[in-house]
Amino acid sequence: MSDLAMIFKALSDETRLRIIKLLEQGELCVCDITAALEMVQPKVSFHLSALKEAGFIKDRKQGKWIHYSLNEQDLFRRMLILSVCERMQEGTISGDRKRLDAFIGNKEQAVKVVSLKQKARCCC
Repeated sequence: MSDLAMIFKALSDETRLRIIKLLEQGELCVCDITAALEMVQPKVSFHLSALKEAGFIKDRKQGKWIHYSLNEQDLFRRMLILSVCERMQEGTISGDRKRLDAFIGNKEQAVKVVSLKQKARCCC
C-alpha cells in the first residue's frame, strides 16, 4: 500500500483518532489506553500498530511494557495530527479522558501502597 493511502487509512477509524487525541497530552502505556477506551488490549494493540505503521506514533519499551507517544519528526504527519486534533470536539473524548485520569490516579495510589510494603513493578 502506498504511504499516502496508509496514512489516510490510519486516520479513517474513530478509535485511532481517539488514541491520537489521548496521546496529544503525552506518552501513555498500553494499559492506560485500554482503560481510557474501555477496550481489550489486543484490540487496542491492533489500532496502535496501524498508527505506528502509518508513522503517526512511536513506541519505547520499558521492561515488558510498551509506551506510546506521537511521532513529531515528519512535518506532514504532524500537521495532519494537529488538524485532526483541532477538529475533534472535546466532548467526543471527554469520557476517555475521565477514565484515563481515574485509572492513572488509582494506579499511582496502588504503587504508593505496594511500594511501602515491598518494591513493586508497575507498567509506568
